[in-house]
Amino acid sequence: MSATEFKKLETAWCPGCGNFGILDSLKLALEALGKDPHEVVIVGGIGQAAKTPQYLRANSFCGLHGRALPPAVAMKMANPNLTVIINTGDGDSYGEGGNHFLHNIRRNVDITHFVHDNQVYGLTKGQSSPTTLEGMVTDAQAEGSQNTPFNPVLIALVAGAGFVARGFSGKPEHLQMLMERAISYKGYALVDIFQPCVSFNKLNTFAWYNQRVYELDKSHDTRDRMGAMRRAKEFGDRIPIGVLFEEERPTFHEKNSSLKEGQVLAGRKNDPMLLNKLMRAMV
Repeated sequence: MSATEFKKLETAWCPGCGNFGILDSLKLALEALGKDPHEVVIVGGIGQAAKTPQYLRANSFCGLHGRALPPAVAMKMANPNLTVIINTGDGDSYGEGGNHFLHNIRRNVDITHFVHDNQVYGLTKGQSSPTTLEGMVTDAQAEGSQNTPFNPVLIALVAGAGFVARGFSGKPEHLQMLMERAISYKGYALVDIFQPCVSFNKLNTFAWYNQRVYELDKSHDTRDRMGAMRRAKEFGDRIPIGVLFEEERPTFHEKNSSLKEGQVLAGRKNDPMLLNKLMRAMV
């Protein structure tokens, strides 16, 4: 099998968009892990990043703005044999979907969450997003963003996430490695991916990131949550990318008595007459 197994349609992204590197790395990661398209579900919300399900030949679901996580969780709960991968933007995940982001860390369902973090709302012409740097001028914020940027990896670590990483679409081989590790992780895995928007973010460009990002080496202890938090707070002249933290945690299926015995909800038989009776009782 090759990455062409997952190739589907030509994209509508702007030439030079950082999303291309993410899409290519994802195809290669799925190939390296030996996945077949029928085993994979790609889930998105609304936005440029959320178009990813339309550009891969696999099962796909496009939901509402900020609401990609609930259907993704439901799919995995119903059929744990599926590899469920969410592709959303920083506004989609951390703005409209911020509440789902926090509470699905708590649930720890075995899903993988790739956030295309371009620090603007790219689909709606570049207004500031939760991760926009303070003072950055946009067409909608003529005096610059006045809000403190949301630090997603720090928040995820504080909330107790078991797998937290940061990547950069300008380093595709490194990003592919992160994706493979995140998909293989048993539980909720977050990879926040710096994805330059060439049309609406003229500050956080490929050159800007290339001057700042550095890959974490073996001296970084991925089992040290406090150390990971210190790394997560680095965002200036130096920005670390790589796996910040990883530990084993009981998954939702393992903790749920009706699911931990390997019962696949999608394969269960149901009694239509009993379901109709129950529904009539609720009218």
